[in-house]
Amino acid sequence: MTRRLEGRVAVVTGAAGGIGAASARRLSDEGASVVVVDLDHDGAREVAAGLPGPAVAVAADVSREEDVERYTRIAVETYGRLDLHHLNAGIVGPFAELPDMSAADFDHVVGVNLRGPFLGVRAAFRRYREQGGGGAIVLTASIASLRGSHDLLPYQASKHGALGVMRGAAMYGGPLGVRVNAVAPGLVPTGLFTAARDESGGGDDMTRRGTTVPLRRTGSPDEIASVVAFLLSDDAAYVHGEVVSVDGGAAIVSTVRPSGGAGAWDTAAVDSRAGNGSRAGNGSRAGNGGQAGSGGPAGSGGRTADDRRAEA
Repeated sequence: MTRRLEGRVAVVTGAAGGIGAASARRLSDEGASVVVVDLDHDGAREVAAGLPGPAVAVAADVSREEDVERYTRIAVETYGRLDLHHLNAGIVGPFAELPDMSAADFDHVVGVNLRGPFLGVRAAFRRYREQGGGGAIVLTASIASLRGSHDLLPYQASKHGALGVMRGAAMYGGPLGVRVNAVAPGLVPTGLFTAARDESGGGDDMTRRGTTVPLRRTGSPDEIASVVAFLLSDDAAYVHGEVVSVDGGAAIVSTVRPSGGAGAWDTAAVDSRAGNGSRAGNGSRAGNGGQAGSGGPAGSGGRTADDRRAEA
């Protein structure tokens, strides 16, 4: 393992499990001091205690300004500066059909998954300005940031929005020497989705759905963490404003071609779940269902139950 992050201080949100915990371990292995942030304080403490390098755990809700300011302050008080941010916290939200979704549920998911990254990015730039030097930021996006399906609408909307935050921050940060990128996980079994094992598109069938992506398997949190570490390191010094898909090729699948599964599955089952059985012949809906079959929104699975409010 290289020590390319030696002397750097990193914050990882949603770090009590799944991708966040894997990221914290990888950054620590590469020499960074790590601030392990999660709503699950006990989980964050456990992760911090198991890291090979300096680490501190902070309980925080990333959708709350005061909590984001607090984890930033603790990082600086503990280590003197703050260089790297992996803004990973997120929640899945309800699997309800579109007509049954409540505005409160939508607002809750957007609060964590979109407001959270905004607050984290803003806090990072404020700190960079105060310390007179920049660093690097990575947001956890999702295959759901790039594709669509009829379930998990609040999640998809928030993850699309997170890319807007990333790109705007990249435009602002570039001239300041601050790099901002995103990683878009595909099907990565973690507690976040296995907790929804009874839901279609939840955890129990994730491994089966993984057999439909080009690499014919699901990914692991460590595989996502390795890309995060690269993006935060100087090895990615000219990588800026990018979304790096880590999904076994799921995002490249064309569902209208035979090699992408076109015509190989029953659209009626998908359309009936969406309450649209009478329109099963509608090709646009079949395309949607095909995306889900290839691991669409589950790509969001990149995060864990702890990452949910992972916030910190």
